[in-house]
Amino acid sequence: MGRYSENKIVLIVRKTRLDELVARFNTESQARFYVEHLGADFSDYKREHEKYKASVQDAQRILSRMGRLQTVDREFITNFIFGHTDTVVVLGQDGLVANVLKYLNGQSVVGVNPDPDRWEGVLLPFSVPDLPKIISDVFSGSRLIREVTMAKAELNNGQTLYGVNDLFIGPKSHTSARYELQIGDHSETHSSSGIIVSTGLGSTGWFRSILAGATGIASRLSGKKLQGMLEGNFEWDSNYLYFSIREPWPSKTSSAETTFGKITPNKPLKLVSQMPENGVIFSDGIENDFLEFNSGRIALISVAEKTGHLVT
Repeated sequence: MGRYSENKIVLIVRKTRLDELVARFNTESQARFYVEHLGADFSDYKREHEKYKASVQDAQRILSRMGRLQTVDREFITNFIFGHTDTVVVLGQDGLVANVLKYLNGQSVVGVNPDPDRWEGVLLPFSVPDLPKIISDVFSGSRLIREVTMAKAELNNGQTLYGVNDLFIGPKSHTSARYELQIGDHSETHSSSGIIVSTGLGSTGWFRSILAGATGIASRLSGKKLQGMLEGNFEWDSNYLYFSIREPWPSKTSSAETTFGKITPNKPLKLVSQMPENGVIFSDGIENDFLEFNSGRIALISVAEKTGHLVT
């Protein structure tokens, strides 16, 4: 069978837990000894590894017949140059889809669940056997595409970082973040554990846990069971973001008046760092891919000008 297209298909893969253990302990037998010595079940690592590697091989076999295939490990995504017409297939967990989306600019992403018995796969609606039909539809333009709103952090030195689920702005370690916050015409100085900025896609994750904590505290202090606060999920393509301040500290030099709010295209969030060191901005839980946010840095947090494109 000839190829469906000469456009490139980029297959994103990841290392398994067993791969990481072998990299740490040099051999599989040494990894097994370490895991079993601690009383854990090594066979689960082995099953997961074999299932994933088999899925990778099957996906490569199918996709290589449909287009020019290039396989890329997740650790190289940050420096990989995607072509404008590339179709990106992500084989992994939901977090891998989110991590890939922020480095793209309009390319369609097909999320594939390599192990449906293990992973829930909210962003992985397809299995490997679905690929011939799905990729054919993508190439012909007959597949529905769901847009995903992203968050954007832009510093006054020109650096930018995108977030598909959320952004974290704060200290690298368990210390206080100090900054000036500006939203609309309002400004105040904060000392807190940092700021979480959530997108619609991320509203079922960190954002939901924020609402759960606030609901629990407010219910206990008021003696009333509060309703509706946990129903904070918003659509993936919503043209706004929410920000929440973690553990704000009111003092003589810091306020705690603004602890939660909405960011819109016409009302971005501006932050001025007052941290001499260890201030960071990272996205989607990837702490080693961050922007330094120390004294003198100004961050503008806004709805991103680009969106993710998920094939449904």
